[in-house]
Amino acid sequence: MDKSKKKELKQAYKDRRPEMGVISYRCIETSESFLGISRDTKADFNSTNMKLKAKIHPNRRLQDLWNKYGLEGFDLSVVKTLKYEDPELDYTKKLEDLREKCLAQDPNARKIWR
Repeated sequence: MDKSKKKELKQAYKDRRPEMGVISYRCIETSESFLGISRDTKADFNSTNMKLKAKIHPNRRLQDLWNKYGLEGFDLSVVKTLKYEDPELDYTKKLEDLREKCLAQDPNARKIWR
């Protein structure tokens, strides 16, 4: 890859605006939901799925359900999205507040990560 193409790809990555929000893993069989905050929903779904497939996810209940039912046994979704202006700013607090609202609305939900 030539230098100009590499520079162009780096700039495109910096300029991207990933979707931020609350992601959900809902077990179809048990109706248990696991909610997490995400600064990049696509990347976080990929990362979580890889940990679950490798059987190394830190949330034991989620891992146990995944081991039993697999990907087909879950509905994966973005429950709420966060609208934001500057992708360089830290939106952790706003994302956590959004997740807390989602947890309050669903009695079967808990956090993906503690």
